[in-house]
Amino acid sequence: MIFRRVVIFLVVLSAATLRSAEDSSAPAFAFQDVKYFHRWSQNQQHEFTPAKQEDLDHWSDMITINGYPSVGDADKLAEAANGVLENYRNNQGKILRTNSVPATDEHPAEHFIAVLFTRPGFSEAAFARFKLVDGKGHSFVYSHRFYGDKAAEEMGEWLKDSGEETEKALMAWAPPRR
Repeated sequence: MIFRRVVIFLVVLSAATLRSAEDSSAPAFAFQDVKYFHRWSQNQQHEFTPAKQEDLDHWSDMITINGYPSVGDADKLAEAANGVLENYRNNQGKILRTNSVPATDEHPAEHFIAVLFTRPGFSEAAFARFKLVDGKGHSFVYSHRFYGDKAAEEMGEWLKDSGEETEKALMAWAPPRR
């Protein structure tokens, strides 16, 4: 059921992405009851932010969808997730949590990574879900940022209050049917 919804999501996403180029006032989808709008795409990467967060240099919430067209099975998906995990580490990310959900008869295996980046001027938490959709690998990444001198402190509080809930929401996320 979730797999079918994700496939429907990708079809809707493709249409929404095309529609967004024509009508930027139409949301592409919702996550945690917030509507997201297409902001940028290149190759297999697509970025979405809520209303009033159009500036990709200064946003608070973003969902990035990455396609991995050469990933077509569970082993390759695990390799892709491990590659991203290593990339996060190489970029001074503090790994907060990883998890792998084994395959069942109903759905293929999935992987999850939560990472924290602290940089001068901002702190960012990224929650990445890796999933095979229609036989191809994808990652769905929800990122949240705080800016300013107290960004790390604010992020610590946000993670304590919202981190677990955000992970659960991302791992359960399926778009509404249209």
